[in-house]
Amino acid sequence: MKEKVLIALGGNALLQAGEKGTDEDQLIHVKETAKHFVDIIKEGYLISVTHGNGPQVGAILLQNEISQKTIPPMPLDICGAESQGFIGYMIQRLTFNEITRQADDIKVATILTQVLVDKEDPAFKNPSKPVGPYYTKEQAEIFKEEKKWTMIEQIGKGYRRCVPSPEPLEIIEAFSIKALFEKKIIVISCGGGGIPVIKNDDGTLIGVEAVIDKDKTAAVLAQTIKADILMVLTDVEKAYINFHQENQSALGEITVSEAR
Repeated sequence: MKEKVLIALGGNALLQAGEKGTDEDQLIHVKETAKHFVDIIKEGYLISVTHGNGPQVGAILLQNEISQKTIPPMPLDICGAESQGFIGYMIQRLTFNEITRQADDIKVATILTQVLVDKEDPAFKNPSKPVGPYYTKEQAEIFKEEKKWTMIEQIGKGYRRCVPSPEPLEIIEAFSIKALFEKKIIVISCGGGGIPVIKNDDGTLIGVEAVIDKDKTAAVLAQTIKADILMVLTDVEKAYINFHQENQSALGEITVSEAR
């Protein structure tokens, strides 16, 4: 039985600091990442993939802002869905190409993924996740008044909109993801932590303007597909306690009890 690996890509797998974010920039990095996927497959593992979308959603929100006088802006959940589509397409196509070059017969599929959150989650009363472009103080005041946005100042850069970051409860498309994965298909899903949705009293779903932590969703996904390994890839050397604070401390190998 092959071990199952869920690979959770950080934003650096798609875009490096200082780059403009063109499709050429991102495709170069995705192509290199796809080569590593194939290396892992050749070692005898089954893989599934999830990814971040922070810079990409930021760009989509900026496009909304610039073009809003001629094209109606879309809400955050739809922007997240848009990013899942084009990032998934890039990963899917270039992974397929790399597999094809090495004459393997493995299929790749992207699933647009919704993730259920609790409408009573305390995060909805305390928006904490900055998204989108930076604004001036004057613009921030207007958005607070007209759009009822929560705005936060980031010293030296300006003001950004803050949205809730609720806990992921359930992956709506879990059955489809598991069914494909069990057929040894590489599934790309839960991009950007998934599209956050809440459930109405009648069981129907509605999208909400929020951002789910992608690594928390990756943990839920790993349990869903019964992964043996969750591989969280970032552009920092190690995981840290108190990250970016004076008392940050690097972690190496730790026990489950220590992690808790």
